[in-house]
Amino acid sequence: MAAIDVTEETFETEVLEKSNEVPVVVDLWAEWCGPCKTLGPLLEKVIDATGGKVVLAKVDVDANPGLSQAFKVQSIPAVYAMYEGKVVDGFMGAYPESAVQEFVDKLLPTEAQNAVAELLEAGDEGSLRIALGMEPANEDLIVALGELLVADRRGDEALDLLARIPESDRTRKVAAAARVGDDPDDDHDATLTALLDKVKYDDDARQQFVDILELMGPEDFRTGEYRRKLTQRLF
Repeated sequence: MAAIDVTEETFETEVLEKSNEVPVVVDLWAEWCGPCKTLGPLLEKVIDATGGKVVLAKVDVDANPGLSQAFKVQSIPAVYAMYEGKVVDGFMGAYPESAVQEFVDKLLPTEAQNAVAELLEAGDEGSLRIALGMEPANEDLIVALGELLVADRRGDEALDLLARIPESDRTRKVAAAARVGDDPDDDHDATLTALLDKVKYDDDARQQFVDILELMGPEDFRTGEYRRKLTQRLF
């Protein structure tokens, strides 16, 4: 996989967002920098050999001074590894190939991580439970198993499972489905209208109302209007 030339305009997409999928190595360089010309090909060679498990992003510091400032670069070449939007490792200077190889190797997933990824891809309940035994707080695994349990009408099990990890946008939707179900043929209007008269004094009704809005999602044009109606009733 060829290195990506990144600019200040493309950094968020090509580096920050991409780093949520795989580690991204950011190589800050300049045309006038002799050591950069030595290090660059080594980085490309070693990272290309990972077969896409690590991505190389090159930043010309002269053309992108804002990125240079953001990384607080004092000299180049400067290399930073990013994963899940954060810098996890880095070095400055022209390292030999053996050191570059060691740097990149530390970014690669372990055998256990590869096993978890394979079990997650399999996606059946047995595989997901085995993977959770290896990584009990893995959100991807918990959400995937939670969705299976909800589909199997085992909502209480799903809620117990979701309680293992902090709430997020993904877990809220699964939890909502676990509590109220998610019938794709139900347009929810009748239920929400009936619940509006109860939400101020009935905790269960209020939770059901909020859960239905969670399932509808922001893409449903009615969600914002029902949220306004809820606020009016509560306050």
